[in-house]
Amino acid sequence: MRAFDYVRADSPAAAAAQLEEGTSVIAGGTNLLDLMKIQVMTPSRLVDITRLDALRGISPAGEGLRIGALVTNAELAADGRIREGWPLLSRAILAGASAQIRNKATTGGNLLQRTRCPYFYDTAMACNKRSPGQGCAAAEGAGRMLAIFGTSEHCRAAHPSDMAVALAALGAQVEILSASGATRQVPVTELHRLPGDRPDRETVLEAGEIIAAVHLPAPQPQTRQVYRKVRDRASYAFALVSVAAVVRLEEGRIAEASLAFGGVAPRPWMDPHAQETLIGGVPGDALFARAADRLLEQADCHPDTEFKLPLLRRSLVAALREATGMTDPAPGVETARIPA
Repeated sequence: MRAFDYVRADSPAAAAAQLEEGTSVIAGGTNLLDLMKIQVMTPSRLVDITRLDALRGISPAGEGLRIGALVTNAELAADGRIREGWPLLSRAILAGASAQIRNKATTGGNLLQRTRCPYFYDTAMACNKRSPGQGCAAAEGAGRMLAIFGTSEHCRAAHPSDMAVALAALGAQVEILSASGATRQVPVTELHRLPGDRPDRETVLEAGEIIAAVHLPAPQPQTRQVYRKVRDRASYAFALVSVAAVVRLEEGRIAEASLAFGGVAPRPWMDPHAQETLIGGVPGDALFARAADRLLEQADCHPDTEFKLPLLRRSLVAALREATGMTDPAPGVETARIPA
């Protein structure tokens, strides 16, 4: 690990003001410290925000909740209000990482964690995300963890967060704070940029901005929420594919549907065409297969990720069967029903 300066911020705005080139924020550090040890990230200065009470806590905000950026994953998953009104979020968090990591990892840090693409982690390999203009070794390399949506010739890396996928399906917003104290909100689905020709620019955060909180909208009554994650081993592994589904039935037909997908894109992936296919339809495998067809029309696979097409199709159909009550939850699948 290279030498760095350490600064303890005394306010969120002061922390944002110090975020110049070569400076990183540190909170839980569960991803940053690993990257510093292998010199993928080499900040010259760390700004510690862990003692900023203004970034803590889960509080009412209108009919929804405001979740401070420093709320740990463990706190968030265990909160009674989350488990009752937005259980999809709790289920997704519990599907990722170990209890020890969830005790340290923060809401803001989870959203900003870096890709687990092996070429990004290997400084001997070309990576445009790590070093712009260097090239993308993944394009001709082994890549079963790579994305199949939203990629470019410059980068095929997938975003690893489970929490972000659930937040996307729930329609959450990210509160961004600038050094002046001004705030703005963006949907979780718009926080991460697609790679284009600048995969090193991963989010819409500008210089002098930090994530202050995440806002959940009002709970959605009479919905059933499902989080299905497919991975190489049963615990503590990143998703090959994941599906977050929020569905409401009315008179035997699908009245509302919100779908988000993980492990398949540089950000939580949503496809309005797949969702629109479901609205008004009677639940059934034929309808669910049509929705999957619409989703997969946009896929662009690396040779090693072609297996994700049938895997994502089956995962979506299975999640929708559970979300519409056609089947009981399978072992290990996280499902919850929200009462009226």
